Amino acid sequence: MFKLFSPEKRDKALYRFNHNYKKNSREQYMIEIPTPNSCASELANLLKKHGAGNQCYTLSFNEDIDGKEPPLLTALEHAVGYGFPSLIVCIPNKLAYFEAEQVYGPPPRYILKR
Repeated sequence: MFKLFSPEKRDKALYRFNHNYKKNSREQYMIEIPTPNSCASELANLLKKHGAGNQCYTLSFNEDIDGKEPPLLTALEHAVGYGFPSLIVCIPNKLAYFEAEQVYGPPPRYILKR
């Protein structure tokens, strides 16, 4: 958390979401979203079925949304297919969306739910 709130260290913290994201995650909370799964509005509807509201907090390599609290659909439109990881927090400590780095084919996408 310290690194995420430090402007000098934020990039290093975000980098942990790249190739080794499973090493830094608890897989028991990761629900992979089956393909096709690249429609932002369908992903927003899926997250809302799990309890997400209209606003979220984002951690992302996409500077347009990183560290901001945009509407859920706006965050997804900027994150889905960007090619680099994004974590969209819908309900702190309970529900989030994670899109991993794209290596080949579509990137893995997950609902993170406790």
